[in-house]
Amino acid sequence: MTSTFVLSITTFIYVFSFILYISGFIFRKEMISKTGYFFLIAGFFSNTAGFILRWIDSYNLGIGHIPLSNEYESLIFFSMAGALLFSVMGRKFSHPVIGAIVTLIISLAMAYAGLSPRVESAISPLMPALKSNWLTVHVFTCFLGYSGFAISFAASLLILFSGISFFSRFLPEEEILENLNYRMILFGFMFLSLGIITGAVWANSAWGRYWSWDPKETWSLITWIMYAIILHARYMGTFSRKTIAWLSIIGFISVIFTYFGVNLILSGLHSYA
Repeated sequence: MTSTFVLSITTFIYVFSFILYISGFIFRKEMISKTGYFFLIAGFFSNTAGFILRWIDSYNLGIGHIPLSNEYESLIFFSMAGALLFSVMGRKFSHPVIGAIVTLIISLAMAYAGLSPRVESAISPLMPALKSNWLTVHVFTCFLGYSGFAISFAASLLILFSGISFFSRFLPEEEILENLNYRMILFGFMFLSLGIITGAVWANSAWGRYWSWDPKETWSLITWIMYAIILHARYMGTFSRKTIAWLSIIGFISVIFTYFGVNLILSGLHSYA
């Protein structure tokens, strides 16, 4: 059984989880939503199995490296991290609408990795710049942070909709959503900070300098500053919940641009990533 096949099955499991979550919401059946949560956990284990099999495949090909070296592999890990994080958080924040948005994001990431013609899924040798133990730590921390920001994005969307009377009766209380938003931003910010620090240390060992204002480095810093502002404003009570939600959405757009936009539009030391 190849890793590609397992990861393809994983995509369908996540999609089915999304369908169950949204069905549980539409038909107001808690059992359907709980089944969606079960399939999310199943998707995580399948995702993890595919990740490990790909790692084994790389050794069988004589390449031998953890699958975190290209866009395909990072999307697989992002989905795995997001599924794990929400599997843990979902026990407390179990509302089907939250689960539906999170599983939709995870499903889209997996589908894009598997179906997009511009995403190369073949296992290939590491470029010289990537042959470092810092690769694992740097990518691992960054994408754990991204998964936290993805869940905060879901919570932020619902905070905005909760202000509309028609939708508010179907959604969790705004205080619950704000609590989830804050926790996930704090989680994401912590791991993004670690990702930037480990990236700087890696850059110094590889190129002899901690910072080079490479486009991806610059946009990572912009994203970090955005979420630092959100955390500061939340702590100081400067902005309303909805303003914080809007800033969180803008922050996640910055995350998406840091990951996709920089690679598509700009060139630099991270163009291979």
